[in-house]
Amino acid sequence: RLFVGTWNVGGKSPHDGLNLKDWLRSPSPSDIYVLGFQEIVPLNAGNVLGPEDSGPATKWLSLIRQALNGTKSDEELCQYYAAAVEHKKQRLSFSDLISIEDELGREDFQRFVALNSNMGDDGSKNPTKPRYRLMVSKQMVGIFLCVWVRADLNEHISNLKVSCVCRGIMGYLGNKGSISISMTIYQTTFCFVCTHLASGEKEGDEVRRNSDVCEILKKTRFNNHSYGDSLSPETILDHDNIVWLGDLNYRLATTHVETCELLERNDWEALLEKDQLKLEQKAGRIFSGWEEGSIHFAPTYKYLIDSDYYVAQACKSKDKLRIPAWCDRILWKGEALKQQWYVRGESKFSDHRPVSSSFVVNVRAKESNVKKKLVKSSSTILPGVAKIQAEELLVIPATAGPRLSFCRPVH
Repeated sequence: RLFVGTWNVGGKSPHDGLNLKDWLRSPSPSDIYVLGFQEIVPLNAGNVLGPEDSGPATKWLSLIRQALNGTKSDEELCQYYAAAVEHKKQRLSFSDLISIEDELGREDFQRFVALNSNMGDDGSKNPTKPRYRLMVSKQMVGIFLCVWVRADLNEHISNLKVSCVCRGIMGYLGNKGSISISMTIYQTTFCFVCTHLASGEKEGDEVRRNSDVCEILKKTRFNNHSYGDSLSPETILDHDNIVWLGDLNYRLATTHVETCELLERNDWEALLEKDQLKLEQKAGRIFSGWEEGSIHFAPTYKYLIDSDYYVAQACKSKDKLRIPAWCDRILWKGEALKQQWYVRGESKFSDHRPVSSSFVVNVRAKESNVKKKLVKSSSTILPGVAKIQAEELLVIPATAGPRLSFCRPVH
């Protein structure tokens, strides 16, 4: 199961209490989380031309880690356990556990129980390992892409590569452009492309966005080397499965008055008929053969910060007017990807609403390993549960491998 999310955070650094759980929720827990951001730093001259500010990225990673692995750190939960042992008794009673569950909440309580079973009475043993680990992260000015993986899947992911393409000022600076991450999961190749395309809602601005997409597809390159019996993918389109996410900045080819009237009626279907991305795709000028889920949510841009009102509904100045649009999108290409849902979050932190999508993905495992596990287990399982256990063996837990982190743009 694959979760993909994108969010333009408007150049704001996150505060410690920012809740990401609304954005990261899905019908069922995912095995891989691919999270892309745009404008994690303000797009001013200092950030575009000067040294990279990695402070906000570090804060976002911390918040994501907390959201995926629990609201409290394992160190904090260790302290709860040590305090319970010291102030109550060596063996916690049922009433003690009820009290602790009320205090911690259900999710943290479950982790507390796991810590309880993995530590001595003095709380000295190492806490349980996190469920999700950061596999790779990359920043280019305001664009930031990170991939989190279920801990036991780490060793089944290989050929991690990153490629960046600058499409900003004069087509050379990184205030606009893409970060692409290539990886192999078992024997299936994936590419995740996080982009921030040309802005503007003047007539013809969609042509600049089309040009950005074409240049990203042409210029993105991954160092090619052999793996198994074949070569690893060199371009975006060489991969078995591709997910393109980000602030694509396509607007609505309509007037302010008409847009506001349709917004009042929540008539998304009529508005989407004016969507530039769909119009350009239908005309065959861009993203030919790519898929996007049905949109059943309101335009994601541009809101007044900390408000449910669009700027277009409150602003009287034509210079600052922004017609609401579905700027934030997730598209994909690949037969193995089956979309479960496509929604937006409702955080008011930015002038954009976050967007997410959940997929079920079929991957090719090493046939010899799977057969070996099935043969080995056939003598120990009962006939009634043979089918269930055989299916479970297709994903084999293992000790997590090392984490790779890429810290500077690749040009």
